[in-house]
Amino acid sequence: MYGLVSKTRVVVAVIAAMGLATLAGCGSSPSSSSKSSSTAVKTSDCGTKPGVKATGTPIALGTIVTDQSGTSFTDIPYMAQAYFTCVNDNGGINGHPIKYYIETEQTNPAQIAADAKQLVQTDHVLGVVGNTSIIECSVDSSYWASLGYYVIASGIAPECYGTPNYADVNMGPRYSSDGAVQYAIAKGVNKIVFDQSNVPGTGYIAAGPAALAANAHVQIVQLTEDVPISDADSVAIKEVDDAGPDGAVILNFTPPDALVILQAAQHLGIVDHVKMWGCSTPCNTDFLSQSLGATWNSKLFVNAELTPPDSTNSPTMKLYKAILAQYGSSGPDKVSGGIGSFSQMGFTEAEIAVHALEGIKGAYTVKSVNAAFKGVKDFDTGMLCQKWTFGSYPTHIANNEDYTVTPDNGKMVTAQGCTDISAVDPQIAGYRHDAGVAPLDPTSNL
Repeated sequence: MYGLVSKTRVVVAVIAAMGLATLAGCGSSPSSSSKSSSTAVKTSDCGTKPGVKATGTPIALGTIVTDQSGTSFTDIPYMAQAYFTCVNDNGGINGHPIKYYIETEQTNPAQIAADAKQLVQTDHVLGVVGNTSIIECSVDSSYWASLGYYVIASGIAPECYGTPNYADVNMGPRYSSDGAVQYAIAKGVNKIVFDQSNVPGTGYIAAGPAALAANAHVQIVQLTEDVPISDADSVAIKEVDDAGPDGAVILNFTPPDALVILQAAQHLGIVDHVKMWGCSTPCNTDFLSQSLGATWNSKLFVNAELTPPDSTNSPTMKLYKAILAQYGSSGPDKVSGGIGSFSQMGFTEAEIAVHALEGIKGAYTVKSVNAAFKGVKDFDTGMLCQKWTFGSYPTHIANNEDYTVTPDNGKMVTAQGCTDISAVDPQIAGYRHDAGVAPLDPTSNL
């Protein structure tokens, strides 16, 4: 479907340490309820030995991420890398550096399968953290399961949520789109136009919004667009015409393509020709809000899978912004989208991984690392509405409650607080039947 490009391999040395009881470590301290929102936060808070660079035998972790024309998720592993580098610069955990291998792919199954084998057989990774790919879960889920790997990811494909060996910090495009549609229905629209990029998995993604719309007796029109968008004016006109004055346009695109559609609606003067606009999580970035300007204040409503960073002043949020500024804002692996959901996902995945590694007693092996990942339960990430659990479940939708945000003069501000994604989506209902409803994370919005 897409031409192959050169692989990017990124290696970062970082330390991991033992001891769940070590409250000064990255995994536990920033999210601890013992810290108040007024506590001064420095990047050195990410490690147990501020200012002491990590040395020792490395622990290898790896990831696979889509990076191609029209769709790139590299901000996620790049932010995880920034977090790990911060840990490395500040003593790490028990003196063990983590080498973080980043494999990029272009929606080619053979390439993705080869990437997984590269990580295991050549790089000898002990764990997989940060996978964000259009089809990687579909290609590799049985491979990871056969080897006993439990992947901490930000998923997209159905297998990221419907198999035992992946647990994600995000909801993915289906459940995030559910949230955007759910919000629009609550606002009384009489029709929904749901438009998304024409990539593998569109039918799976569309099924969630379709179920919610049918339950509410609201008509829904399903559209797809080739990306990158080449004629944004035509796309915007089609969406608005199909939605009508009392309808909603809901987008599921990465920020660059969502932006060109929204900007087209603005310069065509048709923003107010529908009742509201909505978007799945990728639109939750200051980059998009700043690019749109004040015209879109309180007119675009974005499902936000993670705690809104512009209106949150918690220690975890301060640490995230400090690490992004110091370690993720320049160089070839720059987090280009800046503050927003993608970089928050990478931060959270790295935070969970470090927290899990802190609890290992004895040698770091494939078995011990993956048992630690799977064993994470009710962890206060400081970035999610709910505490995060991996656990032994046949399916995993660990994040199923979130916010809605809206642009406000270059920032994204909260329009709706933590709200359960509707169990009208049968996959949400199935997960809650198996795992229950996670307790709220008290540190996520201080």
